Amino acid sequence: MPEVSALTIARGRHAHLSNVIRGFEAQAVPPCELVIAVMDERLYEDLPPTSFPLRQIRVSREDGELPLAAARNAAAAAARGEVLAFVDVDCIPHPGFVADIAAAALPGRGLVMGEVAYLPKGATSGGLDHAAFERLGVRHSDRQAPPPEGLRRCEDYRCFWSLNFAMHRRDWDRAGGFDEGYYGYGGEDTDFGRILDARGVGIWWMRGAKVYHQFHPHCMPPVHHLDSVVRNAEHFAARWGQRTMGHWLHAFHLMGLIDNSGPRLRILRRPSEADFALCRQAEDMPYANTRRVLDRLHDTLQDETARRRAAERGEAMMSRVAAQ
Repeated sequence: MPEVSALTIARGRHAHLSNVIRGFEAQAVPPCELVIAVMDERLYEDLPPTSFPLRQIRVSREDGELPLAAARNAAAAAARGEVLAFVDVDCIPHPGFVADIAAAALPGRGLVMGEVAYLPKGATSGGLDHAAFERLGVRHSDRQAPPPEGLRRCEDYRCFWSLNFAMHRRDWDRAGGFDEGYYGYGGEDTDFGRILDARGVGIWWMRGAKVYHQFHPHCMPPVHHLDSVVRNAEHFAARWGQRTMGHWLHAFHLMGLIDNSGPRLRILRRPSEADFALCRQAEDMPYANTRRVLDRLHDTLQDETARRRAAERGEAMMSRVAAQ
């Protein structure tokens, strides 16, 4: 069985990271190491003990922006395993995660994406109970279901999501890593998927290699990252001839935050509390969902259009009455 390096990137989220570490400690087949790319000035202290090596490396920017692409590349460069298994800092691996990844991420196969189940608030308050996680976790409604068994080819590179993925090092080297022109939030995932597509590296959905996403309040679309989403969408366009994150940009346009009608995106105003309230994940929601917000925005737009047309009909009728 090939050695699997577990990799994550983190800033803050000490409690989440501690649960990730406990999840890897509970593996039926342990990783050969866990590499944490720390996107902050200080390394973590008081982390749970492990039976495998745990290493922290620091990757940060002077401007304080999140170096997500650079952090993943740095973690991969520091890893010693044949297989690189990336999980986000809020994702607890199922006990069979490493064994599943070792069996699936073969040299020449490409990138494999494991399952993700979203946990409700409070699911981890009693510690790691994987049986409870299995009962409580739900699949994101905007993500494809895994195949009934084994692997299924992903035909659309835009579906790549870095929440939970793995590659054999040979394929990682062939891809060349994430483009570090992306910083802040957004875009680097889709760019990496586009790189894989351009270089003929396969992307696969797989049954297994499951992680449980820990609850934390979030906004979708990510109005709290408006500037970096706009900047990174333009960077993607400069590289590939078209923008990415179109559903977020469309939502920002409907909210009146940006003008996306010209050759360059233009920010019109800063998000208000009403914008945050619209996009913020409620405590009874296991995940944030841009589709929910787009549906509400479209409904509001239709209501406003209907009211305007009704008012116009009323004014026309009054004009006809006055003319009689």
